[in-house]
Amino acid sequence: QNLLAEKVEQLMEWSSRRSVIRMNGDKFRRFVKAPPRNYSVVVMFTALQPQRQCSVCRQANEEYQVLANSWRYSSAFSNKLFFTIVDYDEGADVFQQLNMNSAPTFMHFPPKGKPKRADTFDLQRIGFAAEQLAKWIADRTDVHIRVFRPPNYSGTIALALLVSLVGGLLYLRRNNLEFIYNKTGWAMAALCVVFAMTSGQMWNHIRGPPYAHKNPQNGQVSYIHGSSQAQFVAESHIILLLNAAITMGMVLLNEAATSKGDVGKRRIICLVGLGLVVFFFSFLLSIFRSKYHGYPY
Repeated sequence: QNLLAEKVEQLMEWSSRRSVIRMNGDKFRRFVKAPPRNYSVVVMFTALQPQRQCSVCRQANEEYQVLANSWRYSSAFSNKLFFTIVDYDEGADVFQQLNMNSAPTFMHFPPKGKPKRADTFDLQRIGFAAEQLAKWIADRTDVHIRVFRPPNYSGTIALALLVSLVGGLLYLRRNNLEFIYNKTGWAMAALCVVFAMTSGQMWNHIRGPPYAHKNPQNGQVSYIHGSSQAQFVAESHIILLLNAAITMGMVLLNEAATSKGDVGKRRIICLVGLGLVVFFFSFLLSIFRSKYHGYPY
């Protein structure tokens, strides 16, 4: 009991200084792995040193800090849950002990027994947003954390600047507003919105996936997620560009068929449009096959 009380007291002291407790191999084995323990520990295994070039680790760490701060400064804060972090350069032996070969990884260590499969957060499928981490922790510990984010006025400022810009443009062109009825301009704006939505930008906004994934063993970077249940931010950008190229090809084909210009020029436009559609649609289909392994069904 004295040993347990000492461990809890030490963790509470560290938590009072910093919401996320940094741990090396010795601290991890003493406070997380070794009994006795009557508290849960959430550990983020990461690689934040600049030479590791893990941009996803830095993004995930920001969300993790938001969640830990929300818990530390909430009225429900207690000694039943602690947030810790193990950096590869400070605890490589811990990574080897757990056979861990990727970062970032979130794990929950319960008060009793060994972690189960569900105690490892499914980052690739769910993303690392603080709200998703809080939901996972509630499922594993029954501790409900209300996420409080620091105020961010960048969106409000950007919207105000956009409204001011549009209002200023309309004021300057108040005597000649024919451009408002330009069908081509509205069509381009509509296409931009369609490309953004069909490429998964809203999914990215909700789930907060990493931009790409770098394998720490061989350094290979993946821009396309191998599962149909998830995607990377870079993947949505690639899909957006492919859809735009296919649309451009269809526009050129339509132009070649409906215009009344020179036959030779129309033939060139037709071949260019056909090439765009065939090449980029094939590329798009190959990505679909790599994610939906049962295709064609």
